[in-house]
Amino acid sequence: MENLKNVAPIEDFNWDAYENGESFAGASHEELEKAYDGTLNKVNDREVVDGTVIAMNKREVVVNIGYKSDGIIPLNEFRYNPDLKVGDTVEVYIENQEDKKGQLVLSHRKARATRSWDRVNAALENEEIIKGYIKCRTKGGMIVDVFGIEDILGRVLRST
Repeated sequence: MENLKNVAPIEDFNWDAYENGESFAGASHEELEKAYDGTLNKVNDREVVDGTVIAMNKREVVVNIGYKSDGIIPLNEFRYNPDLKVGDTVEVYIENQEDKKGQLVLSHRKARATRSWDRVNAALENEEIIKGYIKCRTKGGMIVDVFGIEDILGRVLRST
């Protein structure tokens, strides 16, 4: 409060115009809104982007992607990464820019799946041989994990 004693009011500030929303600091409300929107990232639904973990608790991870609101992702989507901490960069899938509460809806699990399918499709186009890890044996064959995607080994061989 002591710092406010030395603040001088702006002599020519038009309080009536401010209250009517006509102008503020020489710019209209629409101009200020346009300038603000220009500082935000443009994001699209169903897109994978990088975000920064800005907060965590026992159930949720808050991720900032440079949009007007932060997204909240359940902590169980990061089960594979117990060393996750504030400041880490993670891939997130934008499910919706705004839900009923105005919240950004993100998913890390869907981002990993999307990136995995991109890698599988790129290997197919380049006719590359990729390595998979056998997770278990079943009646119909073996379950293999390829870039985090699980499939029956027989089905993978039949589709190529």
